[in-house]
Amino acid sequence: MKYKVTLGNRVYEVEVDAGEAMLVDEYEALAPAAPAPVVVAAPVPAAVPVAAAPAAAPAPGLAAGEVVKSPMPGNILKINVSAGQKVKEGDVLIILEAMKMENEITATKGGTVAQVAVTKGQVVETGSPLVVIA
Repeated sequence: MKYKVTLGNRVYEVEVDAGEAMLVDEYEALAPAAPAPVVVAAPVPAAVPVAAAPAAAPAPGLAAGEVVKSPMPGNILKINVSAGQKVKEGDVLIILEAMKMENEITATKGGTVAQVAVTKGQVVETGSPLVVIA
C-alpha cells in the first residue's frame, strides 16, 4: 500500500509492504492558490437612538385603564365579568382554552371593569387585549 503523508509543507510518499515501511519519495508541497479577494461591505452607521414612545397609551378602541392581555394564543371559553362590574385583584375574569387546557385569566388589580374586549368563542393571540380595568 502506498500512502502520501503531509507534514508542514513537506509531502512524504511511503510504501508499506508486509509490515515494513519504505520511503518512496519526498518533496515540498505546492503552496495553495491565493484565496479569492474578500469583498467587505462599507460599514453601516450606528443607529440613532429614538425616544421611547409614551407608555400607558391605550390601544385604539380600548377604554382607559389597565389592559389585561392574553398570555398565550387560544379560544375564549367563558367570560366571568361585564362592563361596570367591580373586581378584586386575583378574580377570574376569563377562561381561555389553550392546548386542550382551561386557563384562568385573573385581574391584575382591583377596580371596575371598563371594557370587555373579547366575546365567547373568539380566537385570540398572545398579547391580545381581553379586559380593561379602570
